[in-house]
Amino acid sequence: MSSTNSNDTTKLAATALVAGGLGALVSYYLSERQRPSPSPRNALPPATRTSFIFHDAANDPAPATSDAAVLFPHSHEERMRRRIAARMSIEEENSQPRRSVTVRVPATSANCGPGFDCIGLAVDLWTEVTVSRADRFEITAEGDGAEDMPKDETNYIVTGVKAAYETAEKPMPPLKYHIVSRIPYARGLGSSSAAIVAGIIAGLVLAGHRLPVWGSESLLQIAASIEGHPDNVAPVIYGGFQIGIHNGTRWITERIPSPPGLQLVMFIPDFIGKTSAARGLLKDTINRQDAAFNIGRVAFLVHALAVGNLDNLKWGVQDKMHQPQRAAAIYPHLYPMIKAAEEAGACCAYLSGAGPTVMAMTSGASGDIFTQREKERTDFTVARAMMEVAQEYNVKGRIVVTQASQDGARVVKVDPPFSTADITFRDNV
Repeated sequence: MSSTNSNDTTKLAATALVAGGLGALVSYYLSERQRPSPSPRNALPPATRTSFIFHDAANDPAPATSDAAVLFPHSHEERMRRRIAARMSIEEENSQPRRSVTVRVPATSANCGPGFDCIGLAVDLWTEVTVSRADRFEITAEGDGAEDMPKDETNYIVTGVKAAYETAEKPMPPLKYHIVSRIPYARGLGSSSAAIVAGIIAGLVLAGHRLPVWGSESLLQIAASIEGHPDNVAPVIYGGFQIGIHNGTRWITERIPSPPGLQLVMFIPDFIGKTSAARGLLKDTINRQDAAFNIGRVAFLVHALAVGNLDNLKWGVQDKMHQPQRAAAIYPHLYPMIKAAEEAGACCAYLSGAGPTVMAMTSGASGDIFTQREKERTDFTVARAMMEVAQEYNVKGRIVVTQASQDGARVVKVDPPFSTADITFRDNV
């Protein structure tokens, strides 16, 4: 009997012990839930900024130590942040104001068919802009379209320089501008975007101001905010084929891989094409069928470029959002010229930007084309076919043959130079 009572007492004690432990755990859990959780050591504060043009250290600190975070192969922006955090100082000499700067900027071809306002490529035609401190405002120009360019403060180069000085929060001094233009003016080859980017870069260098790139692409933000879309300004800045979007907070862009040996054969009419007039032809809405058509073509275009499937380019550049409307209203030569170019051997052809230039892509180029057999390429045959259509439709113009540029805008001359006795930059800049 006493043994039975002892067992019962032991069971009751054990039950009480377990119940007490569970109660303590529950109490601890509830108290912890009510306590505000501390921020992780390397966590960034909530994103409250609406502008990514300025690097605000108070709201976006680069963590001094972030080794706890896992880095994946694609985490290039985080890798760059860590690098910057480990080496924050910038040579003061290379951020001082400059007296004069020369910037080279490429032409661009936007839309590439269905990629309306989001896809573009840099074209190997270059304009050079020199901006210097002066006693009074002056613009001089020479080269392609020089007589048509505005010579007052409405010039997009001046707009870009003003935006740079506003970003640097510095007063803009009197400046003189000299333009050596090799980009046809107002022909659908990105002359306005080239001017905007040239002005921004020149202004930043003259002001001695630098911008964050990784995680913000601040130069792109300024340029796209002026232009309204990234399809031209992104390839001007970065070169190559670019696809850009707005993610709800800022503009972002990525390079599309492209195969080697592509050439660009473009028919450039003698008349100017006004982007505003060409946009005015487009409706604010499109039907679901046309939207699906363009979505599929954009995907096909990007895939064809990325994997080098040149046969699919002619399907990838098809469009229903803007080319049919513009062809019917102002460019009757467009579709006959596209057909003639493709039948002559072009991989594809499309309306460059808002026109009037028609762009064809050909393949087979290797090295310097003037040492290569013509029959290994199709550019000459395509050029003749396009010109025949132009003559048939009585559209005067010229053919220019070049290639895509993998390089974007860059400074080619500056006073005083960035190069020193010990470190020489490209072109001794």
